[in-house]
Amino acid sequence: MNLNICHLYPDILSLYGDRGNVLCMEKRLQWRGIDCEVTGIPVGSTTILGDFDLFFIGGGQDFDQEVLLGDLNAGKSAELRAAAADGKTFLCVCGGYQMMGNYYETAPGRRLEFIGAVDMYTVGSDERLIGNFAFELEAELGGGTVVGFENHAGRTYLGAGVNPLGKIIRGFGNNGVDGNEGVRYQNIFGTYSHGPVLPKNPVLCDSILACALIRKYGSAELSPLPDISEREAHDAALNSLLKRR
Repeated sequence: MNLNICHLYPDILSLYGDRGNVLCMEKRLQWRGIDCEVTGIPVGSTTILGDFDLFFIGGGQDFDQEVLLGDLNAGKSAELRAAAADGKTFLCVCGGYQMMGNYYETAPGRRLEFIGAVDMYTVGSDERLIGNFAFELEAELGGGTVVGFENHAGRTYLGAGVNPLGKIIRGFGNNGVDGNEGVRYQNIFGTYSHGPVLPKNPVLCDSILACALIRKYGSAELSPLPDISEREAHDAALNSLLKRR
């Protein structure tokens, strides 16, 4: 078994250690004897995206998203929509999460048309939502808590029939109002959680890897890992957050 992982725009979208998510997925596959190859796709690359099994898109500043519009409109948006519709697996963080939606409307009112793989949209604000946060994963992903760090000016709103990745325990999440965090649509996982999010949340990481393996092979063979350090880091972050008023 093997997975081909695309790290899209590593030259621009990699805030707050987001590249660590790719390293985490790579190591958790290798520890189980599953081969993987990670390919960075920078701005201007003409690599065919449909050949990949799993996509990672990290976070960036609002300016970075505008810079990427030309590259997306040159063909990548259509390829990414096709990959998503074909059931390929995506992990998208913050700016990368927003880009999977229909559009981002800046605080001054300029609308940036995005990929449109998920029925959702984001509206910018002059006030940022910042801090450590935690949310409860949806039951179909096994439940449990995810801990991370958010820093975003955008408020994301999900369309009808589009489910959140989880429900906020502490923090703001998608928009600070409806209690939702992230998105889970088909095999697309979107979140505002930086950190990187996966090393401290192995359950979420394995759920994403399982989706990619099932899509490619029809089954997922993920043997248990000790996860001692990973769970200690998760629990320490969660306990610290819950103790705050």
